[in-house]
Amino acid sequence: MSSIFSKIIAGEIPCHKIAEDDSFIAFLDITPIREGHVLVVPKVEVDKIFDVNDDLLAKWLVFAKPVAKAIEKAFPCNRCGISVIGLEVPHAHMHLVPVDSADDLNFTREKLSVSQDDLKETRKKILAHL
Repeated sequence: MSSIFSKIIAGEIPCHKIAEDDSFIAFLDITPIREGHVLVVPKVEVDKIFDVNDDLLAKWLVFAKPVAKAIEKAFPCNRCGISVIGLEVPHAHMHLVPVDSADDLNFTREKLSVSQDDLKETRKKILAHL
C-alpha cells in the first residue's frame, strides 16, 4: 500500500515543494511545529530510516543540507534542527525545523494551524534562499 508520501511523490496529492531530484523530495509540512518546517523524503518507499540502503542514506543528508541552510536564512533561529521519528507515516522521512531550543523539536506540542496562503508564503521565504 502506498504511503501518503508516495502519493505526494507521484503527484497524486499536491504539496508545497521546496526541492526535488531523482532520489528525494522536500516539501512543507502542512501541520508544522514551527513556521519553516520541511519534510525531506526519499522517493523509494522504505518504512524505517535505518532500512534505507547506505548509499541513499548518505545522499539524503547531502540533499537536505542546502534546504536546511535556506531555512536558517529565511527564519530567525539559532539553527535548523533535524528530527527523525517516523511513527505517523510508514515511509522514512526527516523533519527540518528552525529551532532556538531543543523544545522547538517537541512533536507532542500542538501543531500550528496554517492556511494554504501561509504555506505559499513560507515556501517563498525558503526558496528565496535556495
